[in-house]
Amino acid sequence: MQEIFGVMRTPHSILFGVGQRHVIGEVVGAVGRRALVCTDQRFAASREMNEIMASLRQRGVDTQVFDGTQAELPVQGVYDCVDQFRAFAPQVIIGLGGGSCMDLAKLVSLALSHGTPLDQYYGEFKVPGPILPVIAVATTAGTGSEVTPVAVLADQARDLKVGISSPYLIPHTSICDPELTVTCPPGLTALSGADALTHAIEAYTAIRHPFEPELALKRVFVGKNHFSDHHALSAIQAIAGHLRKAVDNGTDMHARAMLMAGAVSAGLAFGVAGTAAAHAIQYPVGALTHTAHGLGVAALLPYVMAYNAPVCQQELADIAVAMGAERGGTDVAARAVSMTRDLCASVGIPHTLADLGLAEDRLGWVAEQSMLSARLINNNPRPLQVDDVREIVDCAFYGRA
Repeated sequence: MQEIFGVMRTPHSILFGVGQRHVIGEVVGAVGRRALVCTDQRFAASREMNEIMASLRQRGVDTQVFDGTQAELPVQGVYDCVDQFRAFAPQVIIGLGGGSCMDLAKLVSLALSHGTPLDQYYGEFKVPGPILPVIAVATTAGTGSEVTPVAVLADQARDLKVGISSPYLIPHTSICDPELTVTCPPGLTALSGADALTHAIEAYTAIRHPFEPELALKRVFVGKNHFSDHHALSAIQAIAGHLRKAVDNGTDMHARAMLMAGAVSAGLAFGVAGTAAAHAIQYPVGALTHTAHGLGVAALLPYVMAYNAPVCQQELADIAVAMGAERGGTDVAARAVSMTRDLCASVGIPHTLADLGLAEDRLGWVAEQSMLSARLINNNPRPLQVDDVREIVDCAFYGRA
């Protein structure tokens, strides 16, 4: 009998629902009296930002704002924020925006708590202790950073995105207000939701490690487990049922709420199970094409699922059912791949890596560089050597089903 093993690592509180942004002042005020907000220029100029700042003032929170967050989060941006606000000595950091804003908040808190350079923390379990409390306020439904133990940044010296993974990076409180996603344009809604779908599917199909009591103490990402499975299937069902609706009609609040709920559940799933080959391959693809992370992983996802199909037929069947297929039949697992491909195509996700702008003569380099993401490669349910990754990359480039 398969041992029932599960790990859950979550914020102290997850506050979800329309209007939850109105309690930010009370939540932050209970944690600290000096707050640094990490956001971007677009949100900093919004009406919602004015409401949030008023809420913080009403609770007597002295607040400073850094609005220089850049997409794909270059490491220098973290250092710039730390240098600018070190003297302010914030007691709490608020990440307000998409994944880069929330990751910036985590990394600024880490740097202020334990010093720089950040490369000393790359990998798993390198953060030496607790960091300043982070309040994560998501304005997109995608990355799941509001609930995860990881922050991703672009290290120009390595010309790749890298991750810092530690339970200490999990936000203190996550505030998820679907109304904050209404201003997301259709393209951003699509790639964010497809990113969350990739998180959920890769978490549900991740490798299952042999049970041992110390597993969660040795790994931040422990692979497929009882609790991650629950959150992953919940996420897949919510995203598959509502992504297209949210893209087609951004004011559909039910679709927006369900899509955000799916992104949170996906974050809770991959925050312990981890992701796999689609993420490993996207890093070098993104470095070459300068395309958004969500576009890359979603474009790769059907090809990775097809490669993994021989070793996870039951998981793919479960995924297909969660996406709306009838249970039973000989082709239900194969339908998971086609349904995923069709859903992504319906919201404008590119069909191939060639469509992303990847040059044909860089396919070998992409396969080789993907192997450097050892944690992601080793988390894949079907073993991967460089030739196997090249097979996936070739299929994804030429559009081979």
